[in-house]
Amino acid sequence: MPTTNVRATTKPPRSAIENGAAARAQATAASGVTPAPKPTAPRGAAKARVAKPGAAKAKAGAAKGGAVAKGGVVAKGGVVAKGGAPPKAGAAAKAGAARHARMAPPVETLDRLRAIHPDAHCELDHDGPFQLLVATVLSAQTTDVNVNKATPRLFARFPDAATLARAEPQEVEPLVSTLGFFRQKAKSIVGLSRRLVEDFDGEVPRRLDDLVTLPGVGRKTANVVLGVVWNTPEGVVVDTHVQRISQRLGWTTNTDPVKIEQDLMRLIPKDQWDPTSHLLIFHGRRVCFARKPNCEGCGLNTVCPSAFDAENVGRKPKRDRTGASRREA
Repeated sequence: MPTTNVRATTKPPRSAIENGAAARAQATAASGVTPAPKPTAPRGAAKARVAKPGAAKAKAGAAKGGAVAKGGVVAKGGVVAKGGAPPKAGAAAKAGAARHARMAPPVETLDRLRAIHPDAHCELDHDGPFQLLVATVLSAQTTDVNVNKATPRLFARFPDAATLARAEPQEVEPLVSTLGFFRQKAKSIVGLSRRLVEDFDGEVPRRLDDLVTLPGVGRKTANVVLGVVWNTPEGVVVDTHVQRISQRLGWTTNTDPVKIEQDLMRLIPKDQWDPTSHLLIFHGRRVCFARKPNCEGCGLNTVCPSAFDAENVGRKPKRDRTGASRREA
């Protein structure tokens, strides 16, 4: 009788892990203690993502840089790129350099501005150096129109340094309360009046180095007084209008007022420093607005390198929904 081959049915040997698991099960059964069930994630719960190497470092770097762009893209220097895409490196700098290369000729441009604004002048109402000094200090972070509404009452009660020096800031505050930062401004004009009385016999000094020692008086305020009263400024007054228009004309590629002033002082003859500020301020208030500048009606549109595209030049940084700044070219 032929023999039939029977396939072995022996189970393969258990692994060390299985042996260990069996031993633990026997020990648990012998002890009579039921182990607590292992916690399980709810059905459908998303698995935790494992961060890629360097992700934490990149996140920290983004926070340090300042801003996350729309769509999660971090733009260079913390600036949010429009549409979430990082801006092309150096695009704004290249545009500024191109305008600078095609800058409006300074002397010819100033001549044109004189023809456009023959009455350009300081628009702060004042009677004498002291009142101009006080009005200029009050004009910080507000408009000349607002200052001119406040100063008649102020100067009616305190017409000179001697009378204002005897006052307390609390007495002055109600007279300038319509202006921003009025408490600090009241303190400054009382303080500068006392210094004028104590150190300069109540008169406004005619040197920039002396003026900037007075409370609330910086280089810009000092040059306003020196230029308007004595036509002896030691620089060009750079306010928001001067900054914007000098960039649009290609006279500077800088955004810092101190550097802009240095650029303008190199380009413009010294005897034109004071009228330059008034001409640019007049033009900024009447023609070359920050938003929707009137390029069509501007008498400089044949020499201005930003003509018909000026709205995209020299603007202050905007705020987007993420709270980060976005600067235009």
